[in-house]
Amino acid sequence: MHLKLSNLVPSRSGKMKNFRKLFCVTVGILCLNNYIPPIECAKQRYVTCGSVVKLMNTDYRVRLHSHDVKYGTGSGQQSVTATEVQEDINSHWVIKAESDKVCLRGEPIKCGSTIRLEHLETKKNLHSHHFSSPLSGYQEISCYGDNGEGDSGDHWVVICAGDSWLRDDSVMLKHLDTDMYLSASGKTFGRPINGQMEVVGVRSSTGSVHWQTMEGIFLHAADLAARHMHMAHTEL
Repeated sequence: MHLKLSNLVPSRSGKMKNFRKLFCVTVGILCLNNYIPPIECAKQRYVTCGSVVKLMNTDYRVRLHSHDVKYGTGSGQQSVTATEVQEDINSHWVIKAESDKVCLRGEPIKCGSTIRLEHLETKKNLHSHHFSSPLSGYQEISCYGDNGEGDSGDHWVVICAGDSWLRDDSVMLKHLDTDMYLSASGKTFGRPINGQMEVVGVRSSTGSVHWQTMEGIFLHAADLAARHMHMAHTEL
């Protein structure tokens, strides 16, 4: 697929910065909705800061998911589940640095680093705390915060082999405050989220605690810089 840039380029070169943002967002939307083949959208080897990803539990083959549906028990916060549906837009998560820290866009996520995962549609962060989950009684996983800002319960440690998180490798996500691992329980909900699987925090690292990135936009700092230079040259 080819984008016709002449229809998007602003008349004044001073607006190029805003145009670049618009262009990147436009390409991102096309990638996430499979209008551009995945191989063209993501050739990056690493999972990087600022990337928008879907995370699949490797045991149950379900994708981490959330939506504007509150738990009826426990914290009453926005529920987090897992779904078998590959195309659901409510399964997109933005990878960010921990609170009060900054990571460079396109920078590989180091193994052992602390991150936050922001739900793209609702702008709340993946969260946990000392509440029991509604189906299995393990630790509840929720989404929390406003406009991407919450508290220390949003912090997750990336546990992986090697130096950095590789796209093709599975990782574990350990909750920093409670030392629980993000897991799928295998139990499914009824209405209004019928068939979706419960996501929980568990103490053991031997359960269904491995997650792998699937569809998404994987930012790469060098590629973004090269693209911007090419676009600026075309504008001139």
